[in-house]
Amino acid sequence: MSALDPAVAPAPLPRPRTAAVVAHSLLDLILAAALMLALSLAGMLAWSFWRGLDVAMRQPGLAPERVAAAIGQPGPLAQILVSLLAMGGAAVAVYLLRRRANREQRAAAWQALRRPATWGWALGTGLATFGLSAALSELGRALGAEPVPTNVEMIQAALRSHPLLTLLFAVALAPAYEELLFRRVLFGRYWAAGLPWLGIAFSSLAFALLHELPGISQNGPGAIVLLWLTYAAIGAAFAWVYRRTGSLWAAVLAHGTNNLLACALLQWQG
Repeated sequence: MSALDPAVAPAPLPRPRTAAVVAHSLLDLILAAALMLALSLAGMLAWSFWRGLDVAMRQPGLAPERVAAAIGQPGPLAQILVSLLAMGGAAVAVYLLRRRANREQRAAAWQALRRPATWGWALGTGLATFGLSAALSELGRALGAEPVPTNVEMIQAALRSHPLLTLLFAVALAPAYEELLFRRVLFGRYWAAGLPWLGIAFSSLAFALLHELPGISQNGPGAIVLLWLTYAAIGAAFAWVYRRTGSLWAAVLAHGTNNLLACALLQWQG
């Protein structure tokens, strides 16, 4: 048979080089970070403009030097909306530009979601990650380095003032766009290239660093390291359940379960 004979099976495509996969994933992450920064700045400028107009209408003739003090700082609801715009917008944009799922992949994900086992793995993973987070927090407290996530105060304040909207954000919206970015885009690129364990490591590290940025956190070095370990372990668990079930929705459900339990604990603690 000739090489052009249709009966001859085509040679399998070579796997992408690891260096190329890493380079593409770094580009994904850099693009996401740049979009987050730009959208966050745009959101804060929009809030400041709206707040300035509100101050001007309520207090006409206010001296310019007192306008900034009157504008103040964004409250918890405004911070949530800016976070939703920045991280959610960045995640959707990078997904659409870099790792959009095709029709077959979306159908397979929905089919996997219909299996009871998928729900069992998702809920079990959510419970396990919450338990791990609580255990590591207790360990830090015992060692004198209690880890306090940067967003805890904002979420607590938002739960007091806007409980339903905060739960919608923490349990549904944030898990959806975070899983879209960290698991579908970052981990998924490595998984598709036959490098799932490297993908778990890379996406989990990115997940940890973007949740607790160095230089911004008020935690001490020991608490920051413990938070990074916690977030990395949680991210690895979500990547694992995504791969185990074949559906990103399983990771979203696990993430939402973890966040729901965390919000319940914050509410109980007051």
